[in-house]
Amino acid sequence: MAQGDYESEFYGDEDREIGKGLDTDEVIRQLNSFLRGEISAAETYRSALEKVGDEPSVVGVGLLRQIQEEHSRSAEALRDRIRELGGEPADSSGAWGAWAKMTQGVSTLFGQVSALKALKEGEEHGLKDYEEGIDELDLTSAQLVQNQFIPAQERHIALLDQLISTKGSA
Repeated sequence: MAQGDYESEFYGDEDREIGKGLDTDEVIRQLNSFLRGEISAAETYRSALEKVGDEPSVVGVGLLRQIQEEHSRSAEALRDRIRELGGEPADSSGAWGAWAKMTQGVSTLFGQVSALKALKEGEEHGLKDYEEGIDELDLTSAQLVQNQFIPAQERHIALLDQLISTKGSA
């Protein structure tokens, strides 16, 4: 479905507001799930950056740092939205974070391209989560996901593809 089709279908749905068929607790649960993913992503990038440091031989360190900062800002935006809804934001990445750290650690052993591919896989997973979970949200939260988080995930995937191509041909 094209983005315009999605928006007209989605934004025309008056039942998307809390109090009109949506359960606030379910919206908060879904937002906390997204938050755990963003916390995990920020932790994973921070860990990857710690491993490579500021080595000039590592292509894309600045881009990886930028992506990590974007995940941190996304996590903060999710925390703010959860509080607006009267919920308590998650404070850790949970099981997803543990799996992401293990995957990143193993891939780092096999070189930079493998590590970048693992980061890309995490971004693709996050994108899929947002796309599948957006229907569980109220209109304001869904607009946040549609207008900020999904485009950020898509941008991260494209940047990682570029880095993978650069490293793969080096």
